[in-house]
Amino acid sequence: MREGFVTPPKYVGFEVKKLFDKSAELIDVAIAYIQPSGGGPTEKHTHSHDHLFVVTQGRARIEVGDETVVLQKDQSLLVKGTLPHCVWNDCDETTTMIGITLK
Repeated sequence: MREGFVTPPKYVGFEVKKLFDKSAELIDVAIAYIQPSGGGPTEKHTHSHDHLFVVTQGRARIEVGDETVVLQKDQSLLVKGTLPHCVWNDCDETTTMIGITLK
């Protein structure tokens, strides 16, 4: 079984991992394919909405304020939109990431 995943009772061949459990209003959901050395924006930005980033392949480096968080496959991070942030591919392969915009 993958680290952090569980099989719920009465399920077979099914692994699940909760990525986020806070209620919020969903604005949109997008998928991004980020090439090696790709990402952005080139300067950190802010806005009124938050993002939940989920890496499904590769590795992403998310810069938030003065911190840097590296997400591996199957990891997620909630980023407050009011904090300066940007997202970059952190490996030598294409990184695939889901971005969920929350109000």
